Parts: sequence; structure tokens; C-alpha cells
Amino acid sequence: MRVVVAGATGTIGRPLVEQLVAAGHDVVGITRRADAVSPLWAGAIVADALDRAALLAASEGVRADAVIHELTAIDGLPLRRRDLDATNRLRIEGTSNLLGLAAAVGAHRMVTQSFLGGYGFVERGAEPIAEGAPFGVPSAARPEVRPVVEALKAAERLTRAMPGIEGVNLRYGFFYDARSLRATAARLRRRALPVPRRGGGVHSYVWVPDAAGATVAALERGAADQAYNVCDDRPVAWNDFYDTAARVLGAPRPLRVPDAVFRATPYARQVLRSSIPMSNAKARQRLGWVPAAPTIEEGFALALGR
Repeated sequence: MRVVVAGATGTIGRPLVEQLVAAGHDVVGITRRADAVSPLWAGAIVADALDRAALLAASEGVRADAVIHELTAIDGLPLRRRDLDATNRLRIEGTSNLLGLAAAVGAHRMVTQSFLGGYGFVERGAEPIAEGAPFGVPSAARPEVRPVVEALKAAERLTRAMPGIEGVNLRYGFFYDARSLRATAARLRRRALPVPRRGGGVHSYVWVPDAAGATVAALERGAADQAYNVCDDRPVAWNDFYDTAARVLGAPRPLRVPDAVFRATPYARQVLRSSIPMSNAKARQRLGWVPAAPTIEEGFALALGR
């Protein structure tokens, strides 16, 4: 297939492009900077995805079978609600603009990045969440996380609603890769990554190359109007994730602090208190996708080349 990838230069976009090309697909990358064009791309659309007119003008003459939406503006660990304002806009306006692009280039399929936060950043218990659980219910979310839930709901709804487009949504767990682990190591060594004394909630994670592999599988085999959880096999508590990272990276164990310390960052506090353990059974069974890193321990070893 010929595939337009929005976010082709981002955290998941780079390994995704590599895997798409390895699987025999041609990639047309979207970038705001002409100097960011990759030699792996078969073509480029140089435009800001939030500028609909410029995006459509830059895509004139391009033909493609599918569009993949991996646009975010996240750099590092978001601590405040406003840290996600730009990403929320990309999930709403960006998705709408990319659907317009999909129609313009003749695409019949769009795969859109979603996220476990759409399940609400609430306490979900220990049972892994399947895709049939309530998703994108802003009224059930606390004010500090509601804009994130609203944006995720909008992105999924828009992706499924476009006539003539087979919409597929991927609900990724928290990403990690070699770059994020290096940043984590630096913060741990400065004792600048405290964690709640009580342990934090349980969440699902995914090694970035595994997320890219699931995206290729969804492009090729995902059913229209469906969502798939993309995560490893074993959800872990927030503190366990960073304790394991510290051990693997040879850094000091994170400081334990009272929950009250996080009151200054209500968004981060709500994330830490929530539990969103997802099940990847549907992606395994229907996409034929198997994570190379079924646990964070295996993922950290792969990310660090061990």
C-alpha cells in the first residue's frame, strides 16, 4: 500500500516508517520542515497538519491507499493539564484535517493513535480492560483530565464517522524506548522523579517498536470501525515501573513522597491515582500481533540493547 504517515518524524513515527517499508509499503511522510524528509519516504507532504488549506494544497497530486495519524506534541512526561493542550488540538482539529486529506488523496483507510487515558483515568481494579469498556466518557472523568478524555473521544469518533473511510483506532499504553529511558535515567540520578509513597496505580505499557508493529498489523488487517488495545502482557504499578527502570539503568531508587506533594500538579496526581490495566487479547487474536517485549523487563533489555 501507499501510506501517508502524519507524525512520521516522531517517537513512534520513525520506527513505524521503518517497519512499513520493511513490510513492502510506500510511505509519504507529512512534515512541517522540508529538511526533515527521510530517505526512506517515497514522497513528502510539507505542511502543518493544523493548517487545513495548506495541508490539502501540499497534497495535491498525491495518491494513497491509507493515512496513519501519529501526531502528538508530547515531549517528555506531561505533569500539567496544559502540557497536553497542543496534543488535544491535534487529536481534534488534526484528525479532522487528516480525514480531509484522506478523501483528497483517495485513501480508503485511516489508522488513528488513541490512548489508554480514554478509559477515564479512574480506578478500574485489577481486571484487564477490554475494548468494550466505556471509553471517552467526559462526564465520568475528573476536571483535571476531562480535556484529554474529550479529545480522545473526538479523535476516535471522527475516525469512524467519515463515509468511505475504514477507521481503525489504536489505544496505546504508555510508551517507552531507549530515548525515554535515557531521560528517565537522568531524572532518577538527580532524584528528580519522586513517586507516591503508596505505590501509584496500575497501568499498561508498550515498547515503541511493538507499538509500531501493531500499527502495521492494524493497517493491513484491522477491521473497520474497530478499536484495539496495544500494550504488553503485564500491567504494572507506577512505582514498579520506575523501580525496575532504576535497577536496570543503575540509578538510585525513586524517592517516596506523600500524595500531597502532587497537589500542585492535579493532572499528574490523577494519572498516578488511576489504574488502567488493559488487555491486548483482541490485538493478538484479530491482528495476529505479538509483542516482542511482553513485559517491561524484556522491553527495557531490548531498548538498551542487552
